[in-house]
Amino acid sequence: MITYNEITQSEAIKTYIIRADESLGALGFTEHSFAHVMHVAETAGYILKTLGHDSRTVELAKIAGYLHDIGNLVNRKDHAQSGAVMAWSILNDMGCDSAEIATIVTAIGNHDEGTGVPVNTVAAAMILADKADVRRSRVRNSDISKFDIHDRVNYSVEKSTLKINEEKTIVTLELTVDTKFGSVMDYFEIFMTRMILCRKAAEKLGLQFKLIINEQQLI
Repeated sequence: MITYNEITQSEAIKTYIIRADESLGALGFTEHSFAHVMHVAETAGYILKTLGHDSRTVELAKIAGYLHDIGNLVNRKDHAQSGAVMAWSILNDMGCDSAEIATIVTAIGNHDEGTGVPVNTVAAAMILADKADVRRSRVRNSDISKFDIHDRVNYSVEKSTLKINEEKTIVTLELTVDTKFGSVMDYFEIFMTRMILCRKAAEKLGLQFKLIINEQQLI
């Protein structure tokens, strides 16, 4: 069986991630390189492990998380779908089991808020992990005076934590936001569709989704 470690050691996949992030950088998007994809992989794994899913499902979620943004190599538009096709080819060439490829590809193809649906547990975990990765270090622009709304929102987030309560009934995204750089309304303006998708993903996993910003529950 293909492992997460094998996937992360693949030089070809590393190249695709680097080049995809370079393309997004040229377009003015926030960081989507190794810091992001490994965060998504580890967080998706944490979610399913905490909820008691078997170790192989946890492994598949981590693999999907690591591969989820390679479609940006092709184009930002429909990157989830093109990334799913790329992942199918990569995993098939590596001899991955067809059923496991199907699970991973489905999750990758459904992670974007424009078209995504949490159709399985791996997809649901990856959606939550991906949309929770809001942080200052993802902003590339060093000139604060030239920030757009996405820069302002990401730069304003001093701390982001996704956690599941002990009863395993609630998943909470808790943000500490410096409102000098971006307001709570800015956050909702660009991330409302993402939060709706997070709520659906949480429900797929049998959880409630809560969003807390500066100690105030908003969802």
